[in-house]
Amino acid sequence: MTDSSNDASAARPESSVEERSTPQVSDELTSSTHQLKIGRRTLRYTARTGRVVLWEETIKDDVWQGRKPRAQVSITAYTADETDPQTRPVTFAFNGGPGSSSVWLHMGLLGPKRVIMGDAGNLQPPPYDVADNPQSLLAVSDLVFIDPVSTGRSRVVEGEKAQDFHGFTADIASVGEIIRQWVTANGRWGSPKFLAGESYGTTRAAGLAEHLQGEHGLYLNGLMLISSVLDFGTGNFERGGDRAHALYLPFYAATAHYHGKHGRRTLKSVLAEAEAYAARDYPYVLARGSRLTPAERAEAVATIARLTGVSEDYVDRADLRLEHWRYFGELRRSEGLTVGRLDSRFTGPAASGIAESMDADPSMDAIMGPYAAAFQHYLYSDLGVRDSSQFHVFGKGVIEKWSYKEFENAPVYVIDKLSRAMRQNPHLAVHFGYGYYDGATPYYAAEDSVAHLQIPASLRDNLEHHYYEAGHMMYVHEESRLQQSQQLADFVRRRSNR
Repeated sequence: MTDSSNDASAARPESSVEERSTPQVSDELTSSTHQLKIGRRTLRYTARTGRVVLWEETIKDDVWQGRKPRAQVSITAYTADETDPQTRPVTFAFNGGPGSSSVWLHMGLLGPKRVIMGDAGNLQPPPYDVADNPQSLLAVSDLVFIDPVSTGRSRVVEGEKAQDFHGFTADIASVGEIIRQWVTANGRWGSPKFLAGESYGTTRAAGLAEHLQGEHGLYLNGLMLISSVLDFGTGNFERGGDRAHALYLPFYAATAHYHGKHGRRTLKSVLAEAEAYAARDYPYVLARGSRLTPAERAEAVATIARLTGVSEDYVDRADLRLEHWRYFGELRRSEGLTVGRLDSRFTGPAASGIAESMDADPSMDAIMGPYAAAFQHYLYSDLGVRDSSQFHVFGKGVIEKWSYKEFENAPVYVIDKLSRAMRQNPHLAVHFGYGYYDGATPYYAAEDSVAHLQIPASLRDNLEHHYYEAGHMMYVHEESRLQQSQQLADFVRRRSNR
């Protein structure tokens, strides 16, 4: 049963002078009430979705000039009814890209509804169903999904430049301000607070933790980092990036195992061998370059080929270095197939049997349609949204023009920011979720970053690690979705300190 109404003030305080002076720019929210059956209990909740104004205070010559609107940011907030907001946790969730909306975490894992799309080898045809999600994190935490500027239906206001928001620091500042505004407007400073990010969203979350705590004194209880990337150097295959070749090897081995290249061996035994080789022998082999003896090189070629499932000839011609885009096109080239980058369990027909690398990611092809259609159907039919403006699953051109000027001539790196946030707030806990078949943010590369956090040994008890036999969006795999949902809910319960 749903009661929809426009609610233009639910997510902001009483109108200020600055807001009244610009009535053409205001929050645009649709409010509706719902219920979700979770086991034997019924959870009643309110959904508010639409756009909220991102305000910026301006100071000129040390004189405060007031606030001006910069953008309207699309959010969807779910708050449980008949609960004490001071004890009820709240989780702010976003995806990555950069340039992605939050539709993936929203409709795949955390939200009260989820898309039914099938899985690798058993995809459903369009149109796609939307079903209740009794495993939603809403069972234990209020949820606020945020679409950064230029994603979803977020947009700058008249006279502003979208590009001003498309960069590492600017993105953290704008998302952080939306969080601060929401917490303040809804009286939630006393609530346990969490961030949930996926992919580049984990990069953002690490930066946000330091920013929110250091800039606003908004201390967090926990971060949920799903398919994390904290050091972009772990995926740099160019300009002597031998480190990436070693860190990707266990992912290649997992992928080869899934596609039947390891016979009757267990995944566990294959990964144990690949991790051991990647930790010691492989970095040594790569570092030796032409100084390898013929016998050493032949042994390395045989080992890498056996672990990754490609031919010895290919490994030899690749000079022992398998680049991931090329690997996706090579593993099953003889069958006319490419394997997925986001999830290497997926396969798709190759556009060319002689192409250097795959032309498209079959795992992205598989999920794009279902999530885009399901979310927009859900907005209209369940949440009562009548906004016909374009919804951007991915902001057009955002990732191509994203600014990393803060890291000029160096890889993007937020290990130091997460480390600082944890040292500043020793109660900050971090949940890491890894997919074995994730070729975008491989689990072994992510583990390497976590191992280099600059925190005392006592704080390592605040780190939790969970692994899934799935890919980047591990919740596409039903068994992994159920497992991950339970583990995230347990994390929030334990780390809420209530």
